[in-house]
Amino acid sequence: MSDALINGLAGAGGGIIAQLLTYPLQTVNTRQQTDRDPKKMKKKSGTVEQMYQVVQQEGWSRLYGGLTPSLVGTACSQGVYYYFYQIFRSKAEATALRRKNEGSGDGSVGMLSSLMVAAMSGCVNVLLTNPIWVVVTRMQTHTKKSPSDQVPSNASEQAIVGGAEPPPYATSNAVQEVFDEAGLWGFWKGVFPTLIMVSNPSIQFMLYETLLKKLKQRRASRNSNKGVTALEVFLLGALAKLGATVVTYPLLVVKSRLQAKQAIGVDKRHHYKGTLDAILKMIQYEGLHGFYKGMSTKIVQSVLAAAVLFMVKEELVNGARWLLLKDAAKVVRSKPR
Repeated sequence: MSDALINGLAGAGGGIIAQLLTYPLQTVNTRQQTDRDPKKMKKKSGTVEQMYQVVQQEGWSRLYGGLTPSLVGTACSQGVYYYFYQIFRSKAEATALRRKNEGSGDGSVGMLSSLMVAAMSGCVNVLLTNPIWVVVTRMQTHTKKSPSDQVPSNASEQAIVGGAEPPPYATSNAVQEVFDEAGLWGFWKGVFPTLIMVSNPSIQFMLYETLLKKLKQRRASRNSNKGVTALEVFLLGALAKLGATVVTYPLLVVKSRLQAKQAIGVDKRHHYKGTLDAILKMIQYEGLHGFYKGMSTKIVQSVLAAAVLFMVKEELVNGARWLLLKDAAKVVRSKPR
């Protein structure tokens, strides 16, 4: 089994576990990002309160709306990302080694090359898995309307208004809804801001390196031989992640708005023709505040998910390598001498 495949499968496994643990936060966060009701905008409520409201009004199941396609999307995204990351990384390392043999460079992959590897892996991931996340967003933002809010247009809807329970909103409903709205292109809605968001890890990495360099320079100026502790690394990483999130979060909100169900024929403020149209309308009708809706929830969810993902992934990679080495040792011992 190749190292790229091991990392891909481990990333998928870690992503699934992280998704299961933090999914209710994701659902609430997506609703916060796509909320355009002026009344709700004025009445602020915390994440926990919003989760309680969803459970009270729509049931526990709505906190996990779209979980199945989301797990598929997470497994695909993490698997695709780490698989291609390992492939691109191996090529970058081979190129660096070749340059060293030619007399240029020290054989290590530089910062720019590392950023390029991460960016290319992220772009491949976005292009291949965006349709899954469009469906997930639809299912997360779908709400059960009360009978008084519904206007019957056919016999089935009249039965619902009359008191019958509406059928569950399944993955097939979301897929059909997206296709009816915009055809196949609808499954790549929000892909442009998502591609730009690939820069998030790059920004995080650059901020981390800058902060770490400043800390080391400060220690050196004081003639201190104290190394950087694990706690300091954790805090610097957290600050870098926070900075990257603040910079790129508006793009995440725009992406969610584009992927959510469009209010066609109702209020033009709620209907976006594309990325630029969404940005301009959000600035005009909501101001800069609209671009940072639900950011506190996202930060909590991202930190928890990232911690679980990296922890589980590393354990799975180490376990897989140990099993492979163990099997290889058995084969060597079983060979006749």
